[in-house]
Amino acid sequence: MSGTRTGGGAGPAGGDDGTGSAHPADAAHSPRGRLAGRTAVVTGAGCVGSGWGNGRAAAVLFAREGATVLAVDVDEEALEATVALVRDQRSASADRPAHRQGEQEQGEADGGGRIHPYVCDVTDSAAVSAMAEHCRRELGGPDVLVNNVGGSRHGGPAELAEDDWHSQLDLNLTSVYLTCRHIVPLMRERGGGSIVNTASTSGLRWTGSPQIGYASAKAGVIQFSRVAAVQHAPDGIRVNTVVPGQLHTPMVEARLAGQRAGGDAAALLAQREARIPLGFMGDGRDTAYAALFLASDEARFVTGTEIVVDGGMTARCD
Repeated sequence: MSGTRTGGGAGPAGGDDGTGSAHPADAAHSPRGRLAGRTAVVTGAGCVGSGWGNGRAAAVLFAREGATVLAVDVDEEALEATVALVRDQRSASADRPAHRQGEQEQGEADGGGRIHPYVCDVTDSAAVSAMAEHCRRELGGPDVLVNNVGGSRHGGPAELAEDDWHSQLDLNLTSVYLTCRHIVPLMRERGGGSIVNTASTSGLRWTGSPQIGYASAKAGVIQFSRVAAVQHAPDGIRVNTVVPGQLHTPMVEARLAGQRAGGDAAALLAQREARIPLGFMGDGRDTAYAALFLASDEARFVTGTEIVVDGGMTARCD
């Protein structure tokens, strides 16, 4: 894999260098899809309920855009639900008639690439190493890594138990370190790649609840990405972060309402929405579209930075 193929290369090949050569992102507008020919590892690809969590949305969207997706999650049942969504969209695309020349090819791109489920605990180094080797052996190696595993626990420094502090760091930050530890050498061998880590606006500011372990870990993800981006730029590996705000994902009903609103999901949703200048909450698909841009050739000159996806919440100070 060359740097120009992923937009991760250090040189100007394919760019506007005065030679008249095409920008590599131009291929993104072809019927093949923005990630056609890529292998993408998406962690946290399951979901705690029905709907669009960040990982599920990324796995489905990346497959639709032509990637071969290694969908990774610790929950096999949740993972199978994600796989079923990809298979359903492929079937729907295959069943659609081609009315104009070339439309069937576009339909195949819309149906997307392939998805392969892989059960793995990304806080376990040996398990992550086996997952990376599986990707290399069975799928040819990773071009894209999207880290989506995470979850919060209520409590400030005086309330959060020490075990919970350590588990919060392991789940939200060490998981990113371990996947990068085992995936980066494979990307380097392939000539480059793109890593997209998912943080949270809790890593930038107070977001309405004391969750100090989660906030500290997500702030760590942002700086981890910046440091890795500079170190691995000569390898053609770009590293960026998506920073979602208070989205309406299945996590709200499954966990957060019990932690923060006595189980009243409607009350929690109203509290969260009131902080957002746009006046509505996004969902995991909004995170996924930001990750798609960062993974694609359209972001070939973007590394070591963040895209905040929060409806303007972190920009307000009242």
